Amino acid sequence: MTKLKSGLILREGENLVMELEAELWATSANPLAKLYGSIIKFLNLLLGNKRQGFVVITNKRVVEVIQFKALWVLNAGKNVKYLLPSSVKEVGYVKEGTCLGCFCQSYTLYYDAFTQRTSILLPSDNEAEAQKVVDSFYQAISNAQ
Repeated sequence: MTKLKSGLILREGENLVMELEAELWATSANPLAKLYGSIIKFLNLLLGNKRQGFVVITNKRVVEVIQFKALWVLNAGKNVKYLLPSSVKEVGYVKEGTCLGCFCQSYTLYYDAFTQRTSILLPSDNEAEAQKVVDSFYQAISNAQ
């Protein structure tokens, strides 16, 4: 069994397709927004607050994991959500041009469920990579039905 960066343990016969680490601090792929997000992240790190978000896509399931730490090392909490295929209404990505200082493209994965909408800024600035993430997500939830 494989243990991932998110802490999720894969089941037997389950293969990892991708593990996305969500950018929970920056708001876009723009260098200035990333710098601002890094400053906020650094200030929270000085105060001992840390949060990490992951979307894990396997060949059998899609899982959201958010970890919270306080005082640098104490586990303050962890949210783990399995996305049910019947609850996901839509999955896709959004390509946006940002204009704070430079015109960079940012790609955001989103999925709508009956109870929530989740958006994750993708680390890539490549449309083919964004399409690959969406295809993998869709394949995982369609295989689970």
